[in-house]
Amino acid sequence: MAAIDLDTMLAKIKSSQWALADIDWDAPGAEEIHPDQWVKLKAFMSDLMWIEHVGARGFAAMAKKAPDDTLKEIYTYFHAEEQRHANAEMALMKRWGMLEGDELPEPNINLRLTIEWLDRYSDDMPLEVLGSVIPMLEIALDGALLKFLLDEVSDPVCHQVFEKINADEARHLGVDFHVMEMLGQGRFHQLAVKTIGTVANPKLILGVLAYAPLLNRMRDNIVAMGLKEERLYEAMNKYKRIGGRTAEGRRNPWFQIISRHGEYVVDRSHFYHKPVDALVKLSNFIPARLLGPVPTWVKELTWKPTA
Repeated sequence: MAAIDLDTMLAKIKSSQWALADIDWDAPGAEEIHPDQWVKLKAFMSDLMWIEHVGARGFAAMAKKAPDDTLKEIYTYFHAEEQRHANAEMALMKRWGMLEGDELPEPNINLRLTIEWLDRYSDDMPLEVLGSVIPMLEIALDGALLKFLLDEVSDPVCHQVFEKINADEARHLGVDFHVMEMLGQGRFHQLAVKTIGTVANPKLILGVLAYAPLLNRMRDNIVAMGLKEERLYEAMNKYKRIGGRTAEGRRNPWFQIISRHGEYVVDRSHFYHKPVDALVKLSNFIPARLLGPVPTWVKELTWKPTA
């Protein structure tokens, strides 16, 4: 992947915008969903939709940290695109009879905790953290979850929607890895000292306590649906291969931390999973009332195909 010109990329992003109204949501094919897969697919789509919105909130925070106006505008577009992806996935759920009226899919408790953390603390996180975590989530989304979904679902409208989503995600990843390399510029010891200071930040520690159980729950849910673990390995290897393709990329301490963490997540035999599985079990006992109201930005989600 060659280095990208951000001004050219911004022009390409602007010319590639699409809307839910571009899709014929009543076209034939909804009956292709097999009754045996409907329940699991509903849970899968709900989680996928919320992950998209988590990404949207991450890009909103990154826009505030962007070092120049071009990257800020790109992240602002990416924020809107991730919201559109979430809305399109909700529209598919509506098409398949998985939503009643204007209801929102219910996020699992670990997604709810991650949303809560993002709402409170993501604006305080440095670009180095968000700019290295978001590509990992998007690699997993693009390289594993979406490909798996298209293998499982025959509905042509689903394939049409995800052709558009995949094109957006390809641009996101191009910018993501460009920025990761940019964040690796400078002397390694200076980058390392800054990283150590961030790692000790209590807000980041809270974020890890929300993020790690979420990944474990999601990993196990999609494997239970039939996703081959090799696809997860492929996704993590892609992150490591592209993120580490240059000296600047390899010098980014957050790339090193997150690529190593990705290896732990996909390897179910690693000791890492024992404490994280315990956190997943503990999170099941957290009463929803302790989390307070859903953040207001969640109300921007809708399945309705507006222009």
